[in-house]
Amino acid sequence: MYVAVKGGERAIENAHRLLARERRGEADVPEIALAQISGQLALAVDRVMSEGSLYDRELAALAIKQARGDMIEAIFLVRAFRATLPRFGATEPVDTGKMQVRRRISAIFKDIPGGQILGPTFDYTHRLLDPQLAEGFVPDEPAVAEASSAPTPRVTDILGRDGLIESSSPASARQAVGDLTREPLSFPADRDLRLQNLARGDEGFLLALGYSSQRGYGRNHPFAGEIRFGEVEVEFPAEEVGFAVPLGTIELTECQMVNQFKGSATEAPCFTRGYGLAFGQSERKTMSMALVDRALRARELGEEVLAPVQDEEFVMSHSDNVQATGFVEHLKLPHYVDFQSELGLLRKLRDEFFQAEARPELKEAAE
Repeated sequence: MYVAVKGGERAIENAHRLLARERRGEADVPEIALAQISGQLALAVDRVMSEGSLYDRELAALAIKQARGDMIEAIFLVRAFRATLPRFGATEPVDTGKMQVRRRISAIFKDIPGGQILGPTFDYTHRLLDPQLAEGFVPDEPAVAEASSAPTPRVTDILGRDGLIESSSPASARQAVGDLTREPLSFPADRDLRLQNLARGDEGFLLALGYSSQRGYGRNHPFAGEIRFGEVEVEFPAEEVGFAVPLGTIELTECQMVNQFKGSATEAPCFTRGYGLAFGQSERKTMSMALVDRALRARELGEEVLAPVQDEEFVMSHSDNVQATGFVEHLKLPHYVDFQSELGLLRKLRDEFFQAEARPELKEAAE
């Protein structure tokens, strides 16, 4: 046993060295730098920060490099590092209405205060491979208009002024917010915990669930009220001075979906909301998040729960890609004892089956 253990340790050490060699790639090719990953693979960095629950571009770039581009492994690395950090408190809620907008579109109104801002996006590209990028292509400077000083109010606020969309509860801003990173998940879960779970959830899983709701599994007919991407200021309440102190700015993407109207015998029909928020430019993630958020409000809005996307326990228990990866990939670990136990039981059951007097022909056929 001792020899086997020592041999296993050496094998694992060699596996680590081989991994480092494979990660580096060909020695005559320049090593990729963190600044290159952060700048040129920005959307990958944004996803790792969002699902890793840690806003730090350099650390996310390091995780991507260490993980050889495996996004879930990189997210795992960031979460593991996050767990070692001290917690000083909670910031003030960010005000996305004051966002320094880099991209802002609405699918429900053509003309909105502040205008539609296309920004950097794949939406209007032809999805054709560009061979120039393989040759170190340097793009032309884009045409830049003068910065507009016009305010950019949220489109849902415009609907809200006319009472056409449900309002947020005034008490919600004063209620204590849960923290999934410190307390175990339990059901039923309030919307604050659901949104936290979705923000950390796997983008592909949420995309599939959101798509299912659009196809009829959840009776969810959405409109993209507004998607905005830009910088917001983060403030931390300092007890020593008695007011909030600016810490800096972070990039966020916010999506608000406008969904089919709801009414009752005592309330007039109005549109309902689905909400998504994530670090960086994460439009697909926030749109999927908003679709799933609205579907998970089924019970709250008095709707019948018929589809998986409306079942909060199903969604929240399976959305975390780190947990899912751990449970799936643990199958690679040794299960020798378990398998030998089941193998012995199977042989015993087969012997009993073939030894039964009524089945001699089955035993002959098996032999």
